[in-house]
Amino acid sequence: MRFLSRRLVMPNDLNFAGSLFGGRILEWIDEEAYIFAACQLDAKSLVTKHIGAISFETSAYQGDVVEFGLGVKKAGRTSVTLTCVVRNKQTKQNICVADDIVFVHIDPATRAPKPHGKTYAELESIKIETPE
Repeated sequence: MRFLSRRLVMPNDLNFAGSLFGGRILEWIDEEAYIFAACQLDAKSLVTKHIGAISFETSAYQGDVVEFGLGVKKAGRTSVTLTCVVRNKQTKQNICVADDIVFVHIDPATRAPKPHGKTYAELESIKIETPE
């Protein structure tokens, strides 16, 4: 699992109980997963088709830094399936796990599914450059 980006939990991200709002974390997961899939496939025309099991494991609070780990689970002809783990940067505790996030590559003009041209092996072999 590659942990590629981070976000700071701000006051407007909190629910009535003072912890990170579940809807906000799902918004972030969808955005981060899209960015990861688009970079892996070298394509912009992707749509979220499905997000499977979501497990909230611990809370995050104002001032916490959360990081997003993403990995390719499988690749179809027109789709890619990802897993995302959101964890607390300091404690390394998982905050949320979203499994089976499916993106479909589409033709921008017709919006019909279109082959992305990558195999699972190719996607797994892509090396992500991380700052030292």
